Amino acid sequence: MHNPLRSEADAFRLVVAIGIGAAAVVALTLLTRPVVGVILAAALLGFGVGLAWRGARGSLPAEFAPASSDDDKHRLLVVANETVAGRGLLEEVGRHCAGRDCEVFVVAPALAGSRAAHWASDIDDGIALARERLQVSLDGVARLGLSADGEIGDSDPNLAIEDALRHFPADEVLISTHPPDRSRWLEHGVVSSARERLDLPVTHIIVDLEAEGAAGAAPLTSAQSPRR
Repeated sequence: MHNPLRSEADAFRLVVAIGIGAAAVVALTLLTRPVVGVILAAALLGFGVGLAWRGARGSLPAEFAPASSDDDKHRLLVVANETVAGRGLLEEVGRHCAGRDCEVFVVAPALAGSRAAHWASDIDDGIALARERLQVSLDGVARLGLSADGEIGDSDPNLAIEDALRHFPADEVLISTHPPDRSRWLEHGVVSSARERLDLPVTHIIVDLEAEGAAGAAPLTSAQSPRR
């Protein structure tokens, strides 16, 4: 879910929209019958908040230029949430880096557990869970004998990709999701959007944590974190 308060500018726009709506309530109530004034003011307030929300939404610009490198090292950007510590993802990373001087950067978007929590930017639990999964993933990549680093990314996975590419000169992107029937990222077109907007190879891998659970890679429950 998009967080409308990613910056002070976003917060300022939202405050302005609310202020305009409040002023409209007073003015229209004085000029019209109270009920009509409140209805019209509410409509204006909703319109203003909608504009602030839309203006705050991030996107991956068509002309976005990622960081670049002139060495021979192959750099793989891995983007995943719950599946970031999945065995299937680690195996895929190993295949992509086989026989190469490879560097891996893992991004685990932090997600709030509810709409209300996300609106309030109260995503501490989401960040903590993402950090735990990220560390498990980095440890697994290190066991493959590969150089690895990572970060907790934006709650919007496409923005998380953009942020990472600003400083990590990836040669390809690997996006990991749950199976289609349990993946909101696939529902929201995260993979297709990345493929359309990035001038980089984008590989999508499906990791079934429920299937891996029998082998000791049990997934987190839906009560702990949103499905991705």
